[in-house]
Amino acid sequence: MVKQLRYSNSSNKVLAGDKKEAILRAAIKVFSQNGFFNSKVSDVARQAGVADGTVYLYFKNKDDILHSIFRHAMEIFIEEAKKKIENLDDPAEKLRQIARLHLEKLGQDRDLAVVFQVELRGSTKFMEEFSTTAFADYLNIIKQVFIEGQQKGIFREDLNPTVCSKVLFGALDEMVTNWILSKKNYPLAPMAETVISIFFDGVLNR
Repeated sequence: MVKQLRYSNSSNKVLAGDKKEAILRAAIKVFSQNGFFNSKVSDVARQAGVADGTVYLYFKNKDDILHSIFRHAMEIFIEEAKKKIENLDDPAEKLRQIARLHLEKLGQDRDLAVVFQVELRGSTKFMEEFSTTAFADYLNIIKQVFIEGQQKGIFREDLNPTVCSKVLFGALDEMVTNWILSKKNYPLAPMAETVISIFFDGVLNR
């Protein structure tokens, strides 16, 4: 979810305008491999191929880097999710597309998935801050789609949309956690179909 970096034709040096992206990309790698609390700003700078002082031109401290990773990735995801569903009329299909995008994006970047699933949850402080920012916007997208489905008579009207949005996110979130902890190499995105099937139909034979 963090953009690919652009390089000059003459060398592997990152272009000046992309230094912030390079630092974010490097931080994701370092935090994923070493853990956020065991990492230093100097480790990020070394991975990015810049001086320590350059990092501080873009970020206040290590916490700010982690915050920026989250905000940057979520902004991109939310933008893509909105585009993915804007021309769809079926709320059920909208949720299916959101679920697949969720697993697809994190499944393409294991380092980012580790940062999201493990490092961002390393302290109550981070969790409290993130739950009131872009994460809330993401849940609201799911919630609004569910409300639309209720209004169209597709989803049960007696269900709380907020709870439903959290249930769907929780299932997707657990799939990502299992994926990064598993020693098996398997594609993550196809799991969206199973999650959506259980979410829509449940597990009881009726």
